[in-house]
Amino acid sequence: MVLGDLPRRSPSLSRVLALDYGRRRIGVAISDPTRTIAQPLPTLVRRRGKRPPFTRILQLTEERDVDEIVVGLPLLASGDEGLMAEEVREFADGLARRSGLPVEFWDERLTSVQAERALARLDLPASSRREKQRVDAMAAVIILQAYLDARQQS
Repeated sequence: MVLGDLPRRSPSLSRVLALDYGRRRIGVAISDPTRTIAQPLPTLVRRRGKRPPFTRILQLTEERDVDEIVVGLPLLASGDEGLMAEEVREFADGLARRSGLPVEFWDERLTSVQAERALARLDLPASSRREKQRVDAMAAVIILQAYLDARQQS
């Protein structure tokens, strides 16, 4: 097969961006254009007392042809929403207003635990800051992959 034989990417194929919102870091993941596979992007680090990095997130949506955003919603073990869920909803509302894109929520219970276990199996060298960023990025991947899988099954 030569390069000219490869199928061209349809301009209608766009990606889904997932965010694992936190007060210090925001894990980020992106789908492939077919919306089948999630992969991590660099974690966004927030400065204390500063608002979320909306500008950088909006840049990502433009650079990566994103037309939908998924935000992990931290529910309590009971399934109810707590204070952090309220903060995440406010963040998502601000993001939807600024981007004009649909923002969906996905239950993120236990994604950090799953992310820590997955990373432990990789046996990567640890530095505490880098490790936390990896966990946040992997949690975003887990959120997005679950969302993509559920969409394909429906």
